[in-house]
Amino acid sequence: MRLDDLQRWLTKEVGSGQFAVHSSNGLARDAIGVYLRNPECAQAVVAAFPDFTLADGLESRAYSSPAHDRAWSGSELFGVCNLYSMTKAQSAIRALFDDIKDETGNLQPLPSIYPDQQAPVVANTADGLVLSMMRWGMPSPAFALKNRNYDRGVTNVRNTLSPHWRRWLGVQNRCVVPFTSFSEPGKDKKPVWFELGQDQQLGFFAGIWTPWTSVRKVKDGETTDNLFGFLTCDANETVGAVHPKAMPVILTQKDDVENWLTSPTADALKLQRPLADDELRIISS
Repeated sequence: MRLDDLQRWLTKEVGSGQFAVHSSNGLARDAIGVYLRNPECAQAVVAAFPDFTLADGLESRAYSSPAHDRAWSGSELFGVCNLYSMTKAQSAIRALFDDIKDETGNLQPLPSIYPDQQAPVVANTADGLVLSMMRWGMPSPAFALKNRNYDRGVTNVRNTLSPHWRRWLGVQNRCVVPFTSFSEPGKDKKPVWFELGQDQQLGFFAGIWTPWTSVRKVKDGETTDNLFGFLTCDANETVGAVHPKAMPVILTQKDDVENWLTSPTADALKLQRPLADDELRIISS
């Protein structure tokens, strides 16, 4: 493979500024190292170029790029907010939106929401804003499903430049996910819980959703579900003390919620940023 061919492919498929290419005689003769900001991109490269070996935290504990002051650990790849709670009454959600349709029925408190479970979501639909139950986990990229006959889904979305995610970033596929607390993996992978202010204030994750037909569990066969996931970003100091590399994109202001649901994509994505350090507190570990 020619190096310039590889770089052209990376620029087109991954995006300028999302990768660095490094060659060194210390690696091996004619060796090339490709460093990427996002684990999804790393797997995409390996899927496209089978001769490459993945060494991004899946097999090794961590690595760092010679071009960027970043490093990933196994917990970042697999543990970013895969457990949260929603314990406020559905009336508290409805009160924040005009002309919202509630399809959740008698919504009970949900103290532990895990991936692939049903959870309440406020979504843009053809019928306007709808509060409904959706299944947590967006469709996985095709390369992640190689040699697999099921798809457990992707709960968190970081790389919004990826063609896989770009298709769902338009207004029609945006949603917000209400929560009262969320956890990140701490020492020994035990969950550390965070909340907004006092008394588990209601907040929202900036999310995306889509109807999708797939096999989530082999025993269930093919099902059609409304799926959702939410965006992540760099961690603020509060979350970073526990999980240094990432946290969910959290919206606490009504204007921000409205902007995420209605603004053009480029403007909406400006909200993919850490929450202010003093807006979160640890409630248990």
